[in-house]
Amino acid sequence: MNNSLSLVVEQHAEEVGFLATLRDYALRAPHYDIEHLDNLDNRLDAHLDGLRIAGQTGLETLLSQLGPHAIGEMFASVVLAFEAGNAQVLSRLSEHLRSALETERGYLMALGWLDWERIAPWIERMLAAPAPLFRRLGLAACGMHRHDPGPALLTGLSDADPSVVARAARTAGELRRRDLLQTIRAHRLHQDPATRFWANWATAQMGDEQALEPLREFAEQPGEFQYRACCVLLAWQKREPSIAWIRQLVQNPAQRRIGIQALGLLGDSVSVPWLIQQMSDLPYARVAGEAFSLMTGADLALLDLELKDSPDFDTGPNDDPQDPNVAMDPDEDLPWPDPQAIEVWWQAHGGDFQVGTGYVLGLAQSESSFRQALVRGQQRQRIAAACGVARYRPNEVLFPTSAPARRQKRLLGKPAEFGR
Repeated sequence: MNNSLSLVVEQHAEEVGFLATLRDYALRAPHYDIEHLDNLDNRLDAHLDGLRIAGQTGLETLLSQLGPHAIGEMFASVVLAFEAGNAQVLSRLSEHLRSALETERGYLMALGWLDWERIAPWIERMLAAPAPLFRRLGLAACGMHRHDPGPALLTGLSDADPSVVARAARTAGELRRRDLLQTIRAHRLHQDPATRFWANWATAQMGDEQALEPLREFAEQPGEFQYRACCVLLAWQKREPSIAWIRQLVQNPAQRRIGIQALGLLGDSVSVPWLIQQMSDLPYARVAGEAFSLMTGADLALLDLELKDSPDFDTGPNDDPQDPNVAMDPDEDLPWPDPQAIEVWWQAHGGDFQVGTGYVLGLAQSESSFRQALVRGQQRQRIAAACGVARYRPNEVLFPTSAPARRQKRLLGKPAEFGR
């Protein structure tokens, strides 16, 4: 292959790796809506196309770039290998996966990205694999595609490996398999945090009130499950206990941020004056703006309700190798609200909101308004909206906010297909 062609293929491989990692972040980001996601998916697909056209060379280029942290490259390699039905390459990827567990994220993303028909012939094999890793991936694929794996789900819930049990519980929750409620509940107090979280997350989605207390504990602790726990908890918990719980959170500086998010999820306009006060307190300003927007539907950038100049504020990692703070600022991509401008806006529009009623994006919370939030909300808002819809449709599968945008749009265009 000549040098210029080789460079083009390498560029496609580099871009696809970057965009797949970006997409993984975008799925939980506060500034990506379904149109942004669709654009990102199309860009990603365009570079995958370049690699498809290159055939075996494209695949070999990707495989040569696989390292212990190559999540995006793993994603693209798995997509191309499945599309080509290349058992040899899939076997090679499986071997890499065993020694580089971080790249499992990329493999997972690929299983969710591909059409079900493409991966279905391989899933049975995964579900019955001797290695827990592949049983976990098989269950995850079924969950992401909202495809019921049948008896394998019950088998997964009694697996010896906690990570398989966690994935089985999550998939059962996504599918709303109420017949498995008692089996999942047996893991309510599991010592493995992920298994404990997904077991309670799943049964809460089935109306199990006993799951709410463990979810409250997860919602009070910073970590990967905090926001998800809060969304499910506030979708299913009765209003009075929710208000009492949020009051405790906002009074504790260590929990104020999640308390502010919880106020946005609760959606009662009685908290707006307090939220506007928080917009002058830099650590909480942006998340308070986000809670205000989730409740009122006011787009701060569009309505010119953000500060012209960003304040000098940095909570992210710095260049000091001795500094233990390596976490990214979770509010980095949110606008800085202008409290004075928002106060004026609220004086003009506050009368449209009734105290004691929950709102989402400016509409009273209902199945219809949560569905509208799935269409026009940002990803963090859409994750919450999917929990809201689930509350009103207890027998339907959960809406997949991480699926390729084209698949999500198809579901949103045909509400009857939600439950398929």
